[in-house]
Amino acid sequence: MMAVSVAVTGLGLVSPAGIGLPAGWDRVCAGEPTADHDPILADGPVTISCRVPDFDGARLLGPRAARRLDRFVQLALVAAREAVADAGLDHAGWDGARVGVVLGNTAGGTATVEQQSRVLLTEGPAAVLPQLLPMHLANMLAGTASIELGALGPSLTVATACASGATAIGLARDLLLAGRCDVVVTGGSEAMITPLEMAGFAQMRALSRRNADPRGASRPFDVDRDGFVAGEGAGILILEREADASARGARVRARIAGFGASADAHHVTAPDPSGRGIELALRAALADAGAAPGDVDHVNAHGTSTPLNDVTEAGVLRRVLGGADALVTSTKGVTGHCLGAAGAVEAVLTVRSIEEGLVPPTANLTTLDPAVDLAVAVKPTPRRIDLALSNSFGFGGQNAVLAVSRA
Repeated sequence: MMAVSVAVTGLGLVSPAGIGLPAGWDRVCAGEPTADHDPILADGPVTISCRVPDFDGARLLGPRAARRLDRFVQLALVAAREAVADAGLDHAGWDGARVGVVLGNTAGGTATVEQQSRVLLTEGPAAVLPQLLPMHLANMLAGTASIELGALGPSLTVATACASGATAIGLARDLLLAGRCDVVVTGGSEAMITPLEMAGFAQMRALSRRNADPRGASRPFDVDRDGFVAGEGAGILILEREADASARGARVRARIAGFGASADAHHVTAPDPSGRGIELALRAALADAGAAPGDVDHVNAHGTSTPLNDVTEAGVLRRVLGGADALVTSTKGVTGHCLGAAGAVEAVLTVRSIEEGLVPPTANLTTLDPAVDLAVAVKPTPRRIDLALSNSFGFGGQNAVLAVSRA
């Protein structure tokens, strides 16, 4: 029996690098960092972030949606519309019972919660929005997308911290392989740059303190890195069984060839220095794809710009891939760390890398950490990519690796 393969037929991207995939891809390839001073964080210990530029929910989705939906849902809907159109699908005409939605998110509508908490304290309970709960509940990410798209199939919001987007894509692939759906709208979205959340990250000393140099703050694998810069955004992929996509004449952009997930079972925030859990996920993704380490041409690394994460990931990649000619990048040098959306944003960029035959640079990498024994791209590098890995690792030691192959 012929093996079933899962195709990527549509892409949508809303990121600090721009609204829409063309704008985002161009800025990522230019290696132009997006971090800047953030007025909302002006009173905190870290005053910089990577925001989606010029995002106007009222203009893009309509005034009613902008009033009733938290930003994390708004970002996802804009990216989903782009992805569905890119796939050549019309949700008004599809069989909604065979369409699933699987999206990743970390924290739900934190901006709404913080704002409404202030309303409660200053104006009392009668002033709290009646839409508070549907605006902030994390499950409303997939729930609202299902409503928007008329998707009646499985509707799931996945939370594995910063691995959420990648985990969602892996689970979406599983639904297709199991025959439970014909189309799955998948990816992730996040909008948790708020004073409270950023204060929490700062207290953990996870964030870069380069307030005076925001553009140079996110510097994955660089010897002078000092933490990540928080970002926001959404990445959406349309997945179908390749045979179904071909039957309707769809363009197959790439394949999700394999997926690996694991747990460090080590610490609530710190990665296991041994990298055992990460290695399990990497090897599982390769095995699922029927690939050997030497087949990997490119890795879009998790590469957050934190001291421990980068050396741990680099050590595991070196151990698993050995002398493989894999060129590594971390696009977080441009976008910052989009948290629960990161794996989805980077999966979209990985598909584009394969299509374009181009590995984006790792922005701000001026001096490679001697402990990082990898070939890391510092400029846009042409390369034929038949197989790429996209890594995502989250708090709680939750790891997800996607193997993405050329169509």
